[in-house]
Amino acid sequence: MSGSNERRSVPVQGAPCWVNLMVADLAVAQAFYGAVLGWRFRSSSLDEDFVVATAGGDPVAGIGTRRPGLAPVSEWTPYFAVRDADATAARIRERGATVAVGPMALGDGRVGLAADRDGATFGFWEGYTLAWSPGERQAPVRLDLQTRAVFEAAVFYGEVLDWTAEDFEVAYRNDYVLVKLGGRVVLSLRGGGVQTSPLAHLRPRWLVNFAVDDIETAVTAAVAAGGSKPQPSSAARAPGGFSRTLQDPDGGLFTLTHQEP
Repeated sequence: MSGSNERRSVPVQGAPCWVNLMVADLAVAQAFYGAVLGWRFRSSSLDEDFVVATAGGDPVAGIGTRRPGLAPVSEWTPYFAVRDADATAARIRERGATVAVGPMALGDGRVGLAADRDGATFGFWEGYTLAWSPGERQAPVRLDLQTRAVFEAAVFYGEVLDWTAEDFEVAYRNDYVLVKLGGRVVLSLRGGGVQTSPLAHLRPRWLVNFAVDDIETAVTAAVAAGGSKPQPSSAARAPGGFSRTLQDPDGGLFTLTHQEP
């Protein structure tokens, strides 16, 4: 999806395959995430205003310049692999959600951007991707959906992305849902999203979790680099460990997670 010549593959239908952030000032975003997470950046053949963040040589995420007239704020957005972008768009609309962009051609694939019934934004991608999966190498440790109704959301995404395939295991708990791929948790769906909240970090949304060795050190680095902590403070116990949600200088929300042994 990055347009790179690196090793690529066709990911499992319905699996998370990438995360992107669109910002007002690409240089500011690079300086911030470089300081907080130690990322380096390289260009992408998709667009001169789009870069791929790397850690230890592995691709982590994409960051690009936001086009005028599009989303007014920065937002980390997960993308899911699909075999047929048109069929996926139709399933999204049939279930009362919104396809905001596409499907349209991008590089050697096709992409769409949507919002689920509670307003959480996600993308879908048809085509080859980099070898990338949550919890592997330097990719985000996990993606979490903060939503209004956990089990309704699980049904929606399960039907749209076909999580009934044998590759997936969907585990329903008392108040959250875990989605496993190859025996490894790649997604969680949990409550707490309030559609009417004026606070962005409390509204339904996808959270992208980046692992760090020391959360408080990373939080200090983020504040020093121009980031901030959402108010009220949002420290939480997430699946896999303690986490903190932060805002980058452009308002983009992301989560730092320290995985317990």
